[in-house]
Amino acid sequence: MPFVALTIAGSDPSGGAGIQADLKTFHQFGVYGEAVITLVTVQNTTRTGRVEVMPPELVFEQIRAVIEDIPPAAVKTGSLGSAEVVRAIACALQGCPVPLVVDPVLTTKHGIALASDSAWEAIRRDLLPHTALVTPNVPEAEAFTGIPIHSPEDMRQAALRLREMGARDVLIKGGHLSGAPVDVLLAGEDWHEFPAPRVETRHTHGTGCTYSAAIAACLARGMQVQDAVARAKQYIDEAIRTAPGLGQGSGPVNHHAKTR
Repeated sequence: MPFVALTIAGSDPSGGAGIQADLKTFHQFGVYGEAVITLVTVQNTTRTGRVEVMPPELVFEQIRAVIEDIPPAAVKTGSLGSAEVVRAIACALQGCPVPLVVDPVLTTKHGIALASDSAWEAIRRDLLPHTALVTPNVPEAEAFTGIPIHSPEDMRQAALRLREMGARDVLIKGGHLSGAPVDVLLAGEDWHEFPAPRVETRHTHGTGCTYSAAIAACLARGMQVQDAVARAKQYIDEAIRTAPGLGQGSGPVNHHAKTR
């Protein structure tokens, strides 16, 4: 039987982020991808225009249809739009005993909101207590915890706060900090750091989506969380380094990058 993973996220018509990036990444890791659309965007590498959030009952019905027929071995979420959609997802996933990876996407690469303030609170209240791994970047971790982050030690404090909110494990991505980026993982009682050289490029569209999708794919294949993050980290670093240079703005990473 093939490995199966489900992404619950928004649509990026330019293909660099959202469900398009997730499905490409699943495929690259040899995982059959399923996708539930939470919102539709009008965007490309230079701008984001319209954002239309799906009705929560439609999101709920999509998830239940997938689970009852081709149940996934891992689930990840991306941009969710509204508190009502978040609650619909939490309800639909009840009784689904697989790892849930929550990538709390708050804005597009161009700074356009993809989650309302009430959606942030719903993620904290309704999703984090059921989350195997939450994967915020620095601004997202600051928004959720209220902790200013300027160093790896601050990242650890924010990770502990997110653990208190209910997430089982926490990965905070350090690309927004100055210097060589390092990601900090709290898995169980153990800390892990994943450093990488900074690549000077404008082509970073969809990095968070791709990274979390790679982790979900590895979890669907039965890997432990620290091994899944290490494998996904290698992939996203290579995907950024070998970005195809598409678009006039922040272009997509290379979803055809090698996975080792």
